[in-house]
Amino acid sequence: MVRAELLRYEHPLVEFAAEETHAGVELVIRLKDGRPDVHAWRGVVHPRDIAHPQFAWSFQRFLYDCLHDYMVELFTRTPEMRTS
Repeated sequence: MVRAELLRYEHPLVEFAAEETHAGVELVIRLKDGRPDVHAWRGVVHPRDIAHPQFAWSFQRFLYDCLHDYMVELFTRTPEMRTS
């Protein structure tokens, strides 16, 4: 169900995947250029969320939240970082 939902989304910078885990289905977001120095984002979609009648809407919010967090994590410098 997660893979089917992901087919509804396309982005020019990142690619999405879904992998089965013991905790549910793991959403994977990675940059399309495959840079080795940039990690992939991983977040678990729990079975109870997949079974919910409003899954499409809750998944969209989860995907957007994960995408936002991933982009923020990719900063290499921010004013909050201390330089030594």
